[in-house]
Amino acid sequence: MSRSGLILSLLSCLALGKVLRADSAAFDLSGPRIDVRVTRGAKTLPIAQVPNLQAGDRIWLRPDLPEDQSARYLLITVFLRGSTNPPPDNWFTKAETWNKKVRAEGIVITVPPDSQQLLLFLAPETGGDFGTLRSTVQGKPGAFVRASQDLNQASFDRSRLEKYTTAVKQTSDTDPKALQERSTLLARSLAIKLDPDCFDKPVEQQSSCLTQHTDQLVLDDGHSQSMVAALTSGASSDLIGQVSNTRLAGGGYYSAYVGAIVDLARIMGNLHTATYQYIPALAMREHEHLNLKLNNPPSFHKPKSVLVVALPPVEAAQLPPIRAVDPKQVFCLQKPLLVLPVEGAPLVFSTGLAHDFAITVQNANGTSTELPAVADAARGGLAIDTHALQGNQFSPGSVGKLHGLWGYQPFTGPDFDLRAARTAKWTVAAADQSALIVDREDTLHLQSDSAACVEHLVMRDQQGKEIEATWKLTKPDELEVRIPLQGASPGPMNFLISQSGVSKPDVITLHAFSEAAHLERFAINAGDREGILTGTRLDEVSKLNLNAIGFLPAALSRANQTDELRLSTADASASDLQAGQDVLASVTLKDDRRLELPTKVGPPRPRVTLISKSIQKPIVSPIHLDSDDDLPQDGRLSFVLKTEIPDSFPRTEKIEVAAGDGSFNVLLNLADGNLILQDVRTVVATLDPLKQFGASAFGALRFRPVAADGLKGDWQPLVTLVRVPSLNEIRCPTEPDQPCTLKGANLFLIDSIASDAEFKHTIPIPAGFIDTNVSVPRPDPTGLYIKLRDDPSKVNKVLLSPVME
Repeated sequence: MSRSGLILSLLSCLALGKVLRADSAAFDLSGPRIDVRVTRGAKTLPIAQVPNLQAGDRIWLRPDLPEDQSARYLLITVFLRGSTNPPPDNWFTKAETWNKKVRAEGIVITVPPDSQQLLLFLAPETGGDFGTLRSTVQGKPGAFVRASQDLNQASFDRSRLEKYTTAVKQTSDTDPKALQERSTLLARSLAIKLDPDCFDKPVEQQSSCLTQHTDQLVLDDGHSQSMVAALTSGASSDLIGQVSNTRLAGGGYYSAYVGAIVDLARIMGNLHTATYQYIPALAMREHEHLNLKLNNPPSFHKPKSVLVVALPPVEAAQLPPIRAVDPKQVFCLQKPLLVLPVEGAPLVFSTGLAHDFAITVQNANGTSTELPAVADAARGGLAIDTHALQGNQFSPGSVGKLHGLWGYQPFTGPDFDLRAARTAKWTVAAADQSALIVDREDTLHLQSDSAACVEHLVMRDQQGKEIEATWKLTKPDELEVRIPLQGASPGPMNFLISQSGVSKPDVITLHAFSEAAHLERFAINAGDREGILTGTRLDEVSKLNLNAIGFLPAALSRANQTDELRLSTADASASDLQAGQDVLASVTLKDDRRLELPTKVGPPRPRVTLISKSIQKPIVSPIHLDSDDDLPQDGRLSFVLKTEIPDSFPRTEKIEVAAGDGSFNVLLNLADGNLILQDVRTVVATLDPLKQFGASAFGALRFRPVAADGLKGDWQPLVTLVRVPSLNEIRCPTEPDQPCTLKGANLFLIDSIASDAEFKHTIPIPAGFIDTNVSVPRPDPTGLYIKLRDDPSKVNKVLLSPVME
């Protein structure tokens, strides 16, 4: 195309974009209906449950037009085989919709081998209509391939949008107080952009706020996009893409619609004849019905309008990448209205393509129970029908395995940690044995394998008075319970713990104590801006003054019947306190009482600065770690520290390296040779994690200096220790639609594998996996990508070339 021709085309598209944005993108005109069923082998599904077609599928079509339809329509079907390969004549079929047999029985077409797309045309009857349309498609097949893809994508996005807006309006009408929670779950399930500012408006305005600008709500969904893969790039497709993304042509507006309209507008502009023009129709699926939605009214005068309808593509099934919102969350089987939160596959919620969901649960006697499940976008996951649980006995902990059908294709989803309610033994965390103090709100931790099944918790004192407690599940087997004991009397108290599906509550007895505020010691070191106050009833402390320096409470903890209150100050003059200085701490309580506590400033704590670090990797691995802060377990870390306090690094000082949770540690020192002085202020530290921590160590590492007298400096982050699997080879079959196999050792150290750096096509490695090979997506030209179980936030590239077989 000449430069002037390109500019004219661009300007015409921009002009079209203004019209489309104002009038055409709504697709709010109801068109005719077409009934469709697909038979594969001996199984027939309605079109609403068919995500893809395959060669040999038999498709039953019946136009459902009014009895008094005055305009005669031809129903024309055409199979396409790519943008550069025109379809043969025998891939076109026509049917006269006014024919009584066609209206009553419909027609059946069969998907031919090598086809890739299927389009339907509803064309008003004219002389030479069939031949004209066939010639147009064969002349420019690429335009119609792109139209098929855009219409399918727009239909998927429209289904998500309609599901969201309908549910928001229904909730606003029936239960406006639940609107924020449900709309948030809807947005997560359907990948919809949610405006949180809407919840700051009055209740009666929230619904309209949440559903305004619908053309900007639908977020990108990699799954549906992979189902309607884009046409191979070219100059014209690039131009259309650039134009549709400009503000003038609708950029920021409902882009899937804009893409479909612009492409079909191009067909209309370049391919229309004196007889026909083409307009797009979105096919909204409802059981076996295709309800067509139009963005422009059809014309029955020349040029007459041909409705263009896309059916599912002819391709291998693209299974939904459904995943658990929180893989570590536990669920109680007996909970009423049990919902398993999932995300990552909006079409599971907005269409019927995924169906016949069920959760398989193992019974205590070794048999299994199938629990039907239904995708519920407003509740954020899969709603489980638990009626089949009645009469079955389950182990305290079991795994629920999700499975279902994607069209004709069986698929499995994530596993869920399920707990069964039963009469349980409850224990109180050791540090909380004396945590109940009257006249304040106390926190304690209750532990049981039935913690997830608690539905009500109340405390009853000696006089029979009941105190409602609040709680949350902090670990799979632990509840954090808050009990308001203001006005309560000291003495024994009974906890009544009720579980879902269990008639009688569990009872445990604890003692509530009366305790007055008592100050034992305030510890602060020279150079620090925070200190630790120890004693009892320190929850009543509001502030502490030391030499006119004000300290405020930062964090309160209790262990071994003693409170520890960390207090901090922003006053820089705190650093002027001298070691050995005697000062008087004045502690103010919340009731304005003041207590005094003699205090001696401790010596300055050691302080070092990390100057540099270097990781040596002795074994060459095809896994390229993305982060310079990831230390492979079989690697070696060297890091250089400079002492700040004291001025020179003491030969008796050590460097402690430990896990972030304190589960393992090592003390590096000069005597063992893993600390070497570079000069009087600088020391080189060497860490051999496999030797010093063992094969099961992993996670974030931190370090701090430790003086000879045991005085410790502040923790500082160091690196993340990761265990790396051994990868040997990737073998791929020659068939391009078949997955590949990754072989190696310790593959359980992988969290997930993807064929792209964005992890749109992901295969998770489940807990308990011990095989030496795993099925993986076919690598793209850039290779495979993995996330390690020890640092799943980082994407690491695998440098292995596939072996074809």
